[in-house]
Amino acid sequence: MPRTTTVESSGCPPLRALTFDVLGLIKVVEARGGQNGDAAKVVERWGEPDASKCVLSASILDRESHPLIGIARKSGSVEIISAINGDLQVQIPDLCQPEDDSIVGVHLLQKHKSDSSSRSCALLASTTKGHVRMESVKLGETPAKSVRDPSPTVWNVCGSGNILCSKVSEDENHALFGGKGVEVNIWDLHKREKIWTAKSPPKDNLGIFTPTWFTCATFLSKDDNRKFVAGTNSHQVRLYDISAQRRPVISIDFRETAIKAVSEDNDGNTIYVGNGSGDLATFDIRTGKLLGCFIGKCAGSIRAIARHPELPVIASCGLDSYLRIWDVQSRQLLSAVYLKQHLTSVVFDSHFRIEAPAPQVETAVEEDCAEATPVKRKKEHRGTRKAKSKSSKRSKREED
Repeated sequence: MPRTTTVESSGCPPLRALTFDVLGLIKVVEARGGQNGDAAKVVERWGEPDASKCVLSASILDRESHPLIGIARKSGSVEIISAINGDLQVQIPDLCQPEDDSIVGVHLLQKHKSDSSSRSCALLASTTKGHVRMESVKLGETPAKSVRDPSPTVWNVCGSGNILCSKVSEDENHALFGGKGVEVNIWDLHKREKIWTAKSPPKDNLGIFTPTWFTCATFLSKDDNRKFVAGTNSHQVRLYDISAQRRPVISIDFRETAIKAVSEDNDGNTIYVGNGSGDLATFDIRTGKLLGCFIGKCAGSIRAIARHPELPVIASCGLDSYLRIWDVQSRQLLSAVYLKQHLTSVVFDSHFRIEAPAPQVETAVEEDCAEATPVKRKKEHRGTRKAKSKSSKRSKREED
């Protein structure tokens, strides 16, 4: 018999997550915590179901005041909404033609422009054909009063192939792009210059060459932009170090299906990987060691993984229509929410707080009422009644 270990889970901690699906709906999921950790549940739904408004990519500007969410739609438009109530702040229509091009990634930037007020942000969007657009937006009280950049910056990051993934560094100075037939390359966002391009790995011992097909990527550390991790369609996870070499430093094979999502941990050494068959695992990327798989099989392809900035939890979602919250230490499932539609992305709102209930103050009137309340007598047992009656009869006889 295999040896098993039972790990007690304290339940899902208080958190707030927002999910996006193929019908363009945005659902707010909250967990209130508590002593035993209450399960997460849907508290709000924003939007109406429409297949043409399918969410392809989402990004959150996670801040204390006026948090924002950038959404890329299948129709070729980009929307910026409030992360608190879902109100539309600004819409950028016709960013690309959906017939021959689609938006791959959208990122909201805060530090890129000198104006870092809570009512302004910068937007970076990339398409499958390699067109990148960056512009600043000053938000107004209504969408009509919002002011867009009259001269946005537009450039191309690839001459052939299709861009499938993009990621912006934490300091918002660099961005990486990769895809089918496009090697991963890093660009300087201020100068709009390519500063590094990866090189294909050599042929294997059978002389077989693996075609270039990147599906997802992320920077490994928030403080160091030289290392990043990329997932491929050939079920490989690759670590690149631009200061060392152009080819992968470490290459890991994970199961037999394509890598669909990858996310970094806050420590800068651990990554979380999800593939097309629903497997979710964590690796120590310094050595390439598999730390373990998350307990519980997902029924569909995993399309997004998000690490909470403060709590030791991650969220995963995909084609099985479930949002799952996992503990990163025990790798156990804390909560699962069925959301009906195929999910495409998930983000955390780290500034979500639960207000403590006000303490109950007892008044003097309540105390007086409590004192005046009569106390019920205990019901006597049948045996005690008989014993009392016998003792009373004996005492009467003795008196006679």
